[in-house]
Amino acid sequence: MSRPESSDIGERTDAAAALRQQAAGLVPSRTIALVGLMGAGKTTVGRRLAQALALPFADADAEIVTAAGRSVDAIFAEHGECEFRRGERKVIARLLAGPVHVLATGGGAFIDPGTRALMQERALSIWLKAPLDVLMKRVAKRDDRPLLKEDDPRAVMQRLMDDRYPIYAEADITIETSAGPHNAAVAMILDALRAHLAVKA
Repeated sequence: MSRPESSDIGERTDAAAALRQQAAGLVPSRTIALVGLMGAGKTTVGRRLAQALALPFADADAEIVTAAGRSVDAIFAEHGECEFRRGERKVIARLLAGPVHVLATGGGAFIDPGTRALMQERALSIWLKAPLDVLMKRVAKRDDRPLLKEDDPRAVMQRLMDDRYPIYAEADITIETSAGPHNAAVAMILDALRAHLAVKA
């Protein structure tokens, strides 16, 4: 494996420092919950957003895996989606009862009425909205997406977009993302957060 060039490391460090500077003075009073379809970048963007805001980060799917002792794929296969959503609701409720942090949620979390009500009550929700081509390019890198294990994943993703986008639109903030760098999405979120919190102040 080749080592990263020192210039690449320097660029990442500079970018992270610029985001921290952009986030200066932003102090959310609620957990920031990222919602959106699989492949929207919720985990990667969430980690970088948490770093910029100097907040802890949590990934709901990872927390579910830890609590259940099995993968998301295995939970779907053994118990079905309804049981997964029940466990997801419990895990997210526990996370939202804790200190303020940045939370990346699974693609279906905000679609579940109970989980959505929890997030609307206790969190500031941000929808990462991405075009179909961007989502498909990103999800192709992983084979652990239980909802895409069909002959035509693109058709499944399009159907999910049609079904879920009107519900994601209930989030407090919508960020239009693209195939660009994740740091660009973080910067847009920071700008939107500042505007949102200023209105709420």
